[in-house]
Amino acid sequence: MAGRVPSLLVLLLVFPSSCLAFRSPLSVFKRFKETTRPFSNECLGTTRPVIPIDSSDFALDIRMPGVIPKQSDTYFCMSMRLPVDEEAFVIDFKPRASMDTVHHMLLFGCNMPSSTGSYWFCDEGTCTDKANILYAWARNAPPTRLPKGVGFRVGGETGSKYFVLQVHYGAISAFRDNHKDCSGVSLHLTRLPQPLIAGMYLMMSVDTVIPAGEKVVNSDISCHYKNYPMHVFAYRVHTHHLGKVVSGYRVRNGQWTLIGRQSPQLPQAFYPVEHPVDVSFGDLLAARCVFTGEGRTEATHIGGTSSDEMCNLYIMYYMEAKHAVSFMTCTQNVAPDTFRTIPPEANIPIPVKSDMVMMHEHHKETEYKDKIPLLQQPKREEEEVLDQGDFYSLLSKLLGEREDVVHVHKYNPTEKAESESDLVAEIANVVQKKDLGRSDAREGAEHERGNAILVRDRIHKFHRLVSTLRPPESRVSSLQQPLPGEGTWEPEHTGDFHMEEARDWPGVYLLPGQVSGVALDPMNNLVIFHRGDHVWDGNSFDSKFVYQQIGLGPIEEDTILVIDPNNAAVLQSSGKNLFYLPHGLSIDKDGNYWVTDVALHQVFKLDPNNKEGPILILGRSMQPGSDQNHFCQPTDVAVDPGTGAIYVSDGYCNSRIVQFSPSGEFITQWGEESSGSSPLPGQFTVPHSLALVPHLGQLCVADRENGRIQCFKTDTKEFVREIKHSSFGRNVFAISYIPGLLFAVNGKPHFGDQEPVQGFVMNFSSGEIIDIFKPVHKHFDMPHDIVASEDGTVYIGDAHTNTVWKFTLTEKVEHRSVKKAGIEVQEIKDSEHKLETSSGRVLGRFRGKGSGGLNLGNFFASRKGYSRKGFDRLSTEGSDQEKEEDDGSESEEEYSAPLPAPAPSSS
Repeated sequence: MAGRVPSLLVLLLVFPSSCLAFRSPLSVFKRFKETTRPFSNECLGTTRPVIPIDSSDFALDIRMPGVIPKQSDTYFCMSMRLPVDEEAFVIDFKPRASMDTVHHMLLFGCNMPSSTGSYWFCDEGTCTDKANILYAWARNAPPTRLPKGVGFRVGGETGSKYFVLQVHYGAISAFRDNHKDCSGVSLHLTRLPQPLIAGMYLMMSVDTVIPAGEKVVNSDISCHYKNYPMHVFAYRVHTHHLGKVVSGYRVRNGQWTLIGRQSPQLPQAFYPVEHPVDVSFGDLLAARCVFTGEGRTEATHIGGTSSDEMCNLYIMYYMEAKHAVSFMTCTQNVAPDTFRTIPPEANIPIPVKSDMVMMHEHHKETEYKDKIPLLQQPKREEEEVLDQGDFYSLLSKLLGEREDVVHVHKYNPTEKAESESDLVAEIANVVQKKDLGRSDAREGAEHERGNAILVRDRIHKFHRLVSTLRPPESRVSSLQQPLPGEGTWEPEHTGDFHMEEARDWPGVYLLPGQVSGVALDPMNNLVIFHRGDHVWDGNSFDSKFVYQQIGLGPIEEDTILVIDPNNAAVLQSSGKNLFYLPHGLSIDKDGNYWVTDVALHQVFKLDPNNKEGPILILGRSMQPGSDQNHFCQPTDVAVDPGTGAIYVSDGYCNSRIVQFSPSGEFITQWGEESSGSSPLPGQFTVPHSLALVPHLGQLCVADRENGRIQCFKTDTKEFVREIKHSSFGRNVFAISYIPGLLFAVNGKPHFGDQEPVQGFVMNFSSGEIIDIFKPVHKHFDMPHDIVASEDGTVYIGDAHTNTVWKFTLTEKVEHRSVKKAGIEVQEIKDSEHKLETSSGRVLGRFRGKGSGGLNLGNFFASRKGYSRKGFDRLSTEGSDQEKEEDDGSESEEEYSAPLPAPAPSSS
C-alpha cells in the first residue's frame, strides 16, 4: 500500500477534474478523426463559433457538432482552441442544452485535449495535462454564475489554451427521431483585465478504504491555507455510488463555518454557497465525505472505475487579480483531531428522491453490477411504513429534513435551546454506532436492552429540543378596520392553521432562471414565469429606466413552464424569444396568460394554445412613460372574472394602478408616489403585486416598499383598508387571495432590522395573521411571487434562489359566517382537517394509516440485527401537543441583511 499511494497521488493531481481522467483497461478507445468540423443544419449558430460583441468582448460558442448517441448514458467530448493568443477572461456562461436530452455538461480548461478529433468518447479522457473545471450544468441543478467583476483567466502565458466540453446524454429514447444534437455552452469573454480572478480549490482524498459491509466510513481531508485571501462563491461535491454526504468548512479559531454540504447523489453541478465565505492565511480548510460499505463484498478504494470511490470537494473562489492563483489542491488530513468537533450535520446523510439521483459520469449501473455483486435482501412488509433502510436513515429524516433543528444548533441557538445543545451531537453519535441494537450472545439481553433505552431516551430528548426551537411569536396586528360590508359576507376562519412545505415535491429542484411569477391555470397546474439566462442587476437600466442590455437579445429559452402540481413534470413550455426581463404573471378564468416585462415596459396577453404570438399588447416596446399608452416597469396584472376589466400595477418608476377595458382601452388610473415616512392611503412605493377579491368587489395591492397591503373598491376606486404588521418588516413583495384567506411574502430585512423573510397567512376579514411559515429545503432569499389554490396549496417563487416551493395548509378549524350589513348567516362547522404540530409533523411522515404515532418496535423488528425491546409504542403523542411556530428571528448566517439603499431593489 505504501507504494500505491504516491503513484495514485500523482495520477490524481494530473487529472483532478473528473473521474473520467482515469483510463480503464476495459475502455474502448474510439476516436472520430474528421479533420474538419461538419455541422448539422439543425445546429443553428454553430458555424460561427466566435462572435464579436464589441472591440474588447467576444462570445465563444462551444457546441457538439451534430452528434447522435447510439446508447443511453453516452459521454462525448469535444475541444475548441481559444481563438486569441493574448490573455482573456471568461465572465459569463450560457448553457445551450435541453434537460430532455442532456443529463449534464462539464467544461474544462487545459493546454492539450486528449484528442484532436471533432469529438470522441470521454472514456479516453478529457485532457493530457491538468484539467480545471470551469463550468458545470446539470438537469435540475442551478447554473454557474460568476459575481460581477470576476473572470476565469485563459490564454496568455499561464492560462488554458483549450476548452474541452463533456456532454452526458441520458436516455437514448430522446433520439428516436435521429435528430443531431448540438448541445453546448456559450462563453462571454473579454480582453479587459478583471479586478477579481476565479479559481478552483480541490480537496481530495487519496487513501480512503471502505471495508465491505461497514455501515459508516468517514473520509476526512484538511489543510492549512497559506495564501492571499480567497472568497468562496460556489462548490461542487463528487463521489461514486457509496457516498452519502460531502461537507466542507472553514475552521478559524475553533469555529466551523459551512462552505457547502450536499448529497453527491444529486446533480453534480456547482451550487452557490448560501453565505459568502472568506478564507485567509492560517485558516484550516476541512472536508468530510461519509460513505457506506453496505452491499459490497470486498473493500473499496479510491480510484476511477465504477467499483472504486472518490471523495472530492471543488471550491470555486475569486481573488484579487494581483495575487490570483488559478488552482490549488489539498490531499492530506493535517489536523485529524480537529474533526472531533466537526458539526454533527456533516455526519447526517441528505435524503435523495430516486428520480433525482445523478448518474456518476461513466460509472454505469450495469457495469457496476457486473463487477461488484450486491447483497440483496428481501423486502419486508413492515418496510412499507418507513422504506428507508435502517436507523441511520431514520435519524437522517429527523435531522436532514428538519434543517431548522440543525441551524438552531449551528447558528447561535437560543439560550433555552443551548441547554439541549448536545442532543444533535448525541444523535450523530447514535448514527455512527455500528453495533446499535445488535445482540451478541456473550453480552446477553442486558446489553441489547441498554441500547434500546439509550435510543429511546435520545428520541425523547429530540422531542424536547424541537419544542424549544420555535417559541410562539406574539403577533401584533396594526391595521385599519374594514369598512362595513354592503350585504356581502366573507367566510371567517378561526382556530389553528399551519403551512407546511411539501417536502416530497420535486419541483424545488427545477431551478429555472430567476423566478419572477407563479400562477395556477384552470386545471390547477402550476405555471412559472422565469428569466432564463437573463438577470436584473445594476447594469440593466440607466437613470431614465431605459433597458441597457438590448444587445443580448430576447431570452432564447422558453420562459413559461407549465408544471404538474404533483410530480413537477414540465407539461408544456412557451415564451421563447419574446421577453427580456419577465416580471408578473397571472391567469384569467379562460386560461389566458397575462405577463409583464419590465425591460420592454409592456403587458402581454397570451393564449397558451396559440403559437402565433401575443393576442393583446399594452404599452410601447422599450419606451418607459407615464401616460395612457406607456408603462414604466409594470409589475403585475389582475383580470376581473366577472367584468373582464384589466388592472395593471405600474410599477417601479410609476406609482399607480391602471385600469383597461377587456379589449385594452384605457379606462382610468389612481395612485400617487408616497410622500414622507407615513404614506397616505392611495400612495405607493412600488405597487408590486395584485390580488382580486371578486365577491367583495375589491382589489388589494402589495405596496412593496411601504411594507403594507392596500385594498380598494373596484367600482369607485375608494380606499377600503390597510393591512400592516410589524412582522412584515419594510417590504411586502406579493399577495394571493382565496376565499377567507390572504397570503403574503415579505422581503429580506434591511440592515439592522430583525424581521426574517417568511410567508404569512391572514384572515381576510380581520387582517389578523393566522400563521407564519418558511421552507425546510433551502431558504427564502427574495420570494418574489406567491399563488394559492382554494384547497390551501401555496406556491412561492424566489428570484434569487431560482426556486419554487410548494406548501400545503393543514387546519383544525370552524368555518363560520359573520354578520355583515344586518344579514346573519347560519354557522357551518368543518373539523375534518387536523393540524399536526411540532415533532408530530416531523414523525408523521413515517406513520402507517391509522397508526396514531411512530412504532419503533415494529421498525426495529423489521431489521435484521435489531430488537424491538424497549421501543414498542414509543409514544409521540405527548410531543405532538407542543406547538411549533416561528420565533420571528433569523441567524446572522441565514440571511445577510442588505445595506440601506435610497432606491428600491430591482426584481
